[in-house]
Amino acid sequence: MSRDAVAAELVKVDARALKMPGLARAYETLAREARDSKWTYEEYLHEVLAAELASRSDSAVRHRIRDARFPEQKTLDSFDFNAAEGLDAAQVARLARCEWVKKAENVILAGPIGTGKTHLSIALGIEAAKQRFHVAFVRAADLVRSLVEARDKRELGRIQRRLSRVDLLAIDELGFVPFDRTGGELLFNAITERYERKSVLVTTNLAFSEWPKVFADDEKLTTALLDRLADRATVLTTRGKSFRMRRRQQTEAAQAAVPGGTPPFAALAPADDSTPPSTKASRIGGKKP
Repeated sequence: MSRDAVAAELVKVDARALKMPGLARAYETLAREARDSKWTYEEYLHEVLAAELASRSDSAVRHRIRDARFPEQKTLDSFDFNAAEGLDAAQVARLARCEWVKKAENVILAGPIGTGKTHLSIALGIEAAKQRFHVAFVRAADLVRSLVEARDKRELGRIQRRLSRVDLLAIDELGFVPFDRTGGELLFNAITERYERKSVLVTTNLAFSEWPKVFADDEKLTTALLDRLADRATVLTTRGKSFRMRRRQQTEAAQAAVPGGTPPFAALAPADDSTPPSTKASRIGGKKP
């Protein structure tokens, strides 16, 4: 084995021992560039260390995104602002800078089902993770269930401490499932404990006036929650028809335009189904997208 090959293997061994995978991946390419461009030793050292720093930064972001437990990866680039009604793309872009997270402020995304609230909440959460904030994404019903189970097991303090370490708590689908008094009080405490300390992002399909029915019709508790949540919040309101419904209608229209084509949902009916077409359309339209 040549002297250069021995030196290369030793560098890899040392990089592994020092837990510097970025340096291990980059040093050979940078060494060739250094020789060709006649870098000084100091310039080469700076470049390999910069490669390691960049690798660590990327790794930290990946871990934060993984730890947030997003149900899927959604980005602002993939959001169709042209089809979204009631949203200001410039305002969303400002939120993506995450100054509101630094200031422990909140965001409330309200609007009908299927109008992009969850997409935006995930995308803003990912932007926060990229800026090295600790993020947790959870559906409201799942959070309440976890809190109730932790209380029953006398482990409520543990989950409260874990939530307190999160810079941004994103609570999705508030309003889909009503809670009993116990669940409502636990969610109230989880949110209000973050007031002026850490950020909360909430998506909901309900107007504020309808929130009491989520919290066991407790008007006082709901008013106190909204007072704290909305005090330092940016409220975005989405409007219009469900994105999923639009896509389904566009797919059906495109299929129907093909000679001999069959609308996708017509294929779901059994061959011997004698139900009148108008009844079928009503039945299909009544399903949740």
